[in-house]
Amino acid sequence: MQITVSTLVPAPITDVWRAYTSPEDIQQWNAASDDWHTTAASVDLRVGGQFSSRMEAKDGSFGFDFAGQYNRVEAPHRLAYRFGERKAVVEFSQGPAGVTVNVSFDAESQHPEEAQRQGWQSILDNFSRHVAAHQGAN
Repeated sequence: MQITVSTLVPAPITDVWRAYTSPEDIQQWNAASDDWHTTAASVDLRVGGQFSSRMEAKDGSFGFDFAGQYNRVEAPHRLAYRFGERKAVVEFSQGPAGVTVNVSFDAESQHPEEAQRQGWQSILDNFSRHVAAHQGAN
């Protein structure tokens, strides 16, 4: 089963793409809630390139690595990647109000669909806020 989440980012597509693929930016936005953070991120942005991020609870109680391999890189419009046995596609579409970012991913079986949707949507909402807050700062 595929789950899709989306957000509108009020910024030019080149800024949105950069923030989504830059390890420094990923560390700023990649968390589903304020009690989590990303302590490390790496990106080799090419077909066959690897990516990873380390997500940890701020209280140190739990952490995990999210890693995979890009199988499609079409800057600044589309990314596709595998993480484990699952796949995801990220699409960036410029419109008059900004960039719509859609993320579609294979659901996993351990957690309810709605919990997965909410987690990924929260991360994407953090991404949108991060980019909007940094507009004009670049």
